[in-house]
Amino acid sequence: MPTTVDKNLCIGCGACASICPDAFKINEEGKSEVVRQENSGCAKNAAESCPVQAIKVE
Repeated sequence: MPTTVDKNLCIGCGACASICPDAFKINEEGKSEVVRQENSGCAKNAAESCPVQAIKVE
């Protein structure tokens, strides 16, 4: 299940990194990025919490 973040949609709120720090971090540009693909349950929770729906878990 690849997890991706749409950088054009991401507002850098940090919800994903707070919910699932093993899978996401906020980069130097202030946007979320995927750091690990393994934890799909956690990533799904983060995707559901994204206020702009920038995270896709397939």
